[in-house]
Amino acid sequence: MLGAYTTFVVQEYARTHAPGLFNYSLLIAVPLAFLVAGAVGVLIERTIIRFLYGRPLETLLATFGVSLVLQQAVRTIFGANNREVGAPSFMSGSFQLAGLEITYGRMWIIVFALVVFAALQALLRFTSFGLRMRAVTQNRRMASSMGIDTNRIDALAFGLGSGIAGMAGVALSQIDNVSPNLGQSYIIDSFMVVVFGGVGNLWGTLLGAATLGVANKFLEPFAGAVLGKIALLVFIILFIQKRPRGLFALKGRAVEA
Repeated sequence: MLGAYTTFVVQEYARTHAPGLFNYSLLIAVPLAFLVAGAVGVLIERTIIRFLYGRPLETLLATFGVSLVLQQAVRTIFGANNREVGAPSFMSGSFQLAGLEITYGRMWIIVFALVVFAALQALLRFTSFGLRMRAVTQNRRMASSMGIDTNRIDALAFGLGSGIAGMAGVALSQIDNVSPNLGQSYIIDSFMVVVFGGVGNLWGTLLGAATLGVANKFLEPFAGAVLGKIALLVFIILFIQKRPRGLFALKGRAVEA
């Protein structure tokens, strides 16, 4: 939601003060959305989430309350009505592929998602911050004993995830209504993807998202959108009975213990 509204603000500024920058508005909005959503994420982690680690029920209730506060704040600032976010010229139109008509906007969103995935994978694998974050995830006590500031890593990791969600808001502004309720419709899908793919594994997230997304679109013409979603939910419930850690379980002594 914050990423989508950041895109709206950038485009409004471009329309008013620099019309020539409109075609580059999404490129400008992506890093800004990351910074805005990431900063809010760090603030939430430092002021609320850090006091609730190990208490999942309280964390769930607290984050739900924070989401309501954020939605109301956006309503107060921007109003409750949907906001218009335009598409740059390179995302307009469509093309034919194997008898299907695919819009350039959705194609570029898929490319953008793959680029973010590759960048995040590189960050986790080839940087000092990624090494520390993986260490804290796999064995928090050992990481702390090796001199890693686990509280700082918690805040940065939460901010990183929030920032990526903000960038997702930039992409969603092209295919969904920019409103205070933008993020609500994706909560269940996000949980299903994480549970199915395996917590903490990016490849599991990619495969889980692709599998569930394709399966959902195949089910919709026969069962409808609601029944199709219910069928997938039932499948995941049965699946985690056999593989509680998902397709790709996170490895590590502390995790496995």
